[in-house]
Parts: sequence; C-alpha cells; structure tokens
Amino acid sequence: MKYVLPLLVLITSFFLVNPTAEASMPICHNYNRHKICILSIKRSAKNYWEYRATVSVDGVTQPPQVYNCRNRTKLQDNGKILQFQPNDPGVFICSFFRNSG
Repeated sequence: MKYVLPLLVLITSFFLVNPTAEASMPICHNYNRHKICILSIKRSAKNYWEYRATVSVDGVTQPPQVYNCRNRTKLQDNGKILQFQPNDPGVFICSFFRNSG
C-alpha cells in the first residue's frame, strides 16, 4: 500500500511530461533572407538521399514534396519533377542533414 502513491505519482508525471514534444517542434532557420521551417520530414528507407518533407517559407506552408538530395530535384504531389532553385528549401534540407550527421 505504501508503494501505491509513489507509483501513481510516477505514472502521472510520465504522462504530463512528454519527452517527444521537443522532437515534434519545427526546425526553423534563416536561409538567404527567408525563414524556412521544416514542419515534418521523413527519410526514405529505400533511397537514403530522399526526404519527404513539408516546409514553410516565411510562414507560408508548402505542400509536401519529395526532396532528392542526390539529383537536387524535388517531386511534387502532382508528379512534376523540378530542379532546385538557388534559394530553394531543398538546398537547405539537403545541406542541413548532410552537415548534421
């Protein structure tokens, strides 16, 4: 009986403090005079150089795209493949994850 209260406190504190909250926060960076935030990102298991990401540029959320860091292209949801532009979020995504490993 004397272990019930500490166990209850431990369980309650586990649910109140979420250790994954920081990991789910967007990664933001000022890049070429634009604020780019990675809202969600998932690395491809098959093609490790590809990232499916949703980003916001200056507060405007872009549709999800697949960023190919090997070819420096992005695949849009409509199937259109575009080359990275000089200030493209794909350049930031690829350089960020290349340097953080």
